[in-house]
Amino acid sequence: MTTQLKPLSEVNHQAIRLLSEQIGVVDTFRFVNQFTTGHGNYTEERDALFGHLTLDDIVSAIEKKRHSQLPNKALNPTGNKPAS
Repeated sequence: MTTQLKPLSEVNHQAIRLLSEQIGVVDTFRFVNQFTTGHGNYTEERDALFGHLTLDDIVSAIEKKRHSQLPNKALNPTGNKPAS
């Protein structure tokens, strides 16, 4: 028995159409994204962005960011202005 192979683009189109009909467009998109490899070189980009930083630098930056996002009440639970 010989099977005629369809072009891969046709198989992909049919599969996406069937998935969209069965599980919806959003879930189809989420499913397909699992198999997308992306682009670029993560290791090189990470080293360019963070290679000069120490672990202590990164932790300090995270703590500073968290501290700056706290509402004033978290810093002063009474809601009163601190005495000067």
